[in-house]
Order: sequence, then structure tokens, then C-alpha cells
Amino acid sequence: MSAEEILDCPPQAVPDRPARVGRLFGGFCRHLAFGSLLLRFPDGRADLYRGRFAGPTGELVITRPWRFLRRLVIRGEIGFAEAYMEGEWRTPDLPVLLDLLQLNAEHLGAGPKGLVWSRWFNRLTHRLRDNHRRNSRRNIARHYDLGNAFYQLWLDPSMTYSAALFADVEREPLAEAQARKYERLLDDLGARPGEHILEIGCGWGGLAEAAARRGLKVTGVTLSREQLDFARARIADAGLAEQVELRLQDYRDIRGQFDHVVSIEMLEAVGEAYWPVYFGALRRLVRPGGRIALQVITMNEDDFPNYRRTADFIQLYIFPGGMLPTPERLQSAAGAAGLVHLESRWSGADYAETLRRWRRSFHEAESAIDALGYDARFRRMWDYYLAYCEVGFDSGVTDLVQTLYQVPAQTSN
Repeated sequence: MSAEEILDCPPQAVPDRPARVGRLFGGFCRHLAFGSLLLRFPDGRADLYRGRFAGPTGELVITRPWRFLRRLVIRGEIGFAEAYMEGEWRTPDLPVLLDLLQLNAEHLGAGPKGLVWSRWFNRLTHRLRDNHRRNSRRNIARHYDLGNAFYQLWLDPSMTYSAALFADVEREPLAEAQARKYERLLDDLGARPGEHILEIGCGWGGLAEAAARRGLKVTGVTLSREQLDFARARIADAGLAEQVELRLQDYRDIRGQFDHVVSIEMLEAVGEAYWPVYFGALRRLVRPGGRIALQVITMNEDDFPNYRRTADFIQLYIFPGGMLPTPERLQSAAGAAGLVHLESRWSGADYAETLRRWRRSFHEAESAIDALGYDARFRRMWDYYLAYCEVGFDSGVTDLVQTLYQVPAQTSN
């Protein structure tokens, strides 16, 4: 049965006969090159596909075969994620399954990519969320204003929603690794007590508190009302309100000049069209000789052309308007703004570990998340997101960099 016949045939017209359904799914799996995939069907049938080379062993338990298959044909990789959100399949180990599929992405029947009109619809949806000022607030609110109570259930006590920096992956508490990340970035700035730093994307105030405890003056901006309320209360409770000012403000509207700037995983939410504006703002806001410390998620250059042409699961469901730079494009945008690159450190493995811990805490908090009013579909969406990102960092498709720039000491007018 062809893809066209699958689309034309209503689900009730074709019973889920094991042989027929197995053949249809087998069409996607017969080119498996690495590892093995076990497909399980509602009637108890199980089909095992083995690749020619060693790799992980994934298990896909299909609960609604015909719905899942149609969604896969129409929506491709996005449909695969949506089917998980809708409960049309499950797996005992989601990261292992996604790792297997990522490893075999070039071999499994070209993706599948989904129908052309579906891909164009995804792309249009992404473009309509372009990060002009009004959309930026909407996009940030859609993710970060889910409620502080929600994030408190599964983030570490420091309320830090970015990659940690581990000294001991096996035994170190996540909060300690998060504190190390803050201290490393502040060390990079070389800021002296009394100097004024700007944080673009201040989150729940973790870095602002760490900087103020060093005797620095801090201005932080965010577009999330929920984050701002939490961060202000945090700073006040710490007795640091005289040193820290936190604002609900777009980075494009900041005025004045600061000794240094730090921004942690903010560039990903800017959007490619606004990268020159963002780096231009950094140059404008930092005094000559001042430093800029960034922590940024990057995309593999080889994967970027396809990533740029389409819209992935993260952009459609988790971070609307988001766009990851590649290392090359990151350096190009910074250099075009006149910033001098000093150093870069890579730690994608630390992000994968951070995500594993978040996902474990997220699962442990399922009942409490339900009590907040979020349904099973929402939980599965976030479960898929956390696992999807973990696999991205483990596979090298995405990476994490802490990179340091400086505004030239001598500037010309």
C-alpha cells in the first residue's frame, strides 16, 4: 500500500491486520543501518529489525497503528513527536529510541520528512512567530510564563534553567554544578567589585544574585513576568536589592553603558534575522575594553541548511521563534559587530547530563504537575522535549559553548 493509499483510506476501513500493518511500518525500518529496533503492536505481534552495524537497541510500542502511520506519512518527524504526545506510541526508554533513530536518520526512508504542504505549513508557522518586539514577549511568555510553581517542581533549588558545569558528573549535586557555571562566567568577565554588569535574559535571578554577592552592581532584563516577579523576590530576600535592578524589558530597548555583559542561553531566542541587532546591542552597551560572556547552544554546521529550511519540534512546540546558530555563524555575527573573540569552551556533555537530571525530576513530579492542571499530553510533550534535547547533545548535533568577547579598547567615531 502506497503513501497515497494510506491517506485516502479512513482508519476504520482497514483493520489493523498484523501482516499488513507490519509491512507498512517495515517500509520505514528496512534500511536500518545501526543497532536494532523492536516494533510491538496492540495484538501482541513483534517485529525486530537489525542493522548491519552495532548500535543501541530501541523499542517502539505502537498503540494506535493506523493513526500513527497516517500522522507519520503526513507530518514526518513532527508527526512522530505529535503521535507520542497523543499516546499513539510509547517506549520503555525514550532517549535510547531517539538516539537510535538519530543515528539512522539518513537511512530510514529519508526521514520520513512528511508531505510538502505540511512542511510549508510548519515553516510558515515558524515565520509568523518572528521575534519583533510584540512577538518576542508572546514567544517568551508561551514558555517561561507556564508558572513558577511548574518549574520549581523539577529544576534544582537554584532555579537555573540552563546547562550546568560539572566537576564530578557521578556525585555532584546539580545546584553545585549550576553555581560553578555562574562563577566561571563571572570569572571570565574579570569584573571588579563596584563595576556594573548587564545580564540579558536574567531568568529567575541566579546569576544576578551570584554577581551581587561578589560586590558587583547588576542590571538584569527579562520578558517573562513570572520570572521577573520571582527574581525580584529572590534578590530582596537575599538583602541585595540595593545592588540589583531587574526589569521587564526587551534587549533592544536598553539604554546606557555597562562595564560588562553576560547572557546565558538567550541568543537562541533572538532569531536569525535579529542576530546583527543583538550583537550590535552588545557592542553599544559595553564600554571600550569591557567584556561579554555568552553561553550559547549551537547547531552542527552540516545540519544547519536543512534546519534553516524547516521548523523542528522545538520551534513548533517549545520555543516559538527560536533559532540556534552554528559556531561559524556565531563568530561571524560577533565579528561583524566589531567584537574581539578571546576564547571559547565547549561542554555539550554537561548539557546532556543536565537534561537527564531534569527529565528524571520531571518524571518524579508527575503527580504534582497534574495537580497544577497540566494534562497527560502536556507532560508527554515536555518529556519528548527533554529527551530530544538530551540526545541532540549526546550525538553532537547540538553543542554548548561558553564564549568570551571584548569590545576594542580603542574605538573610532
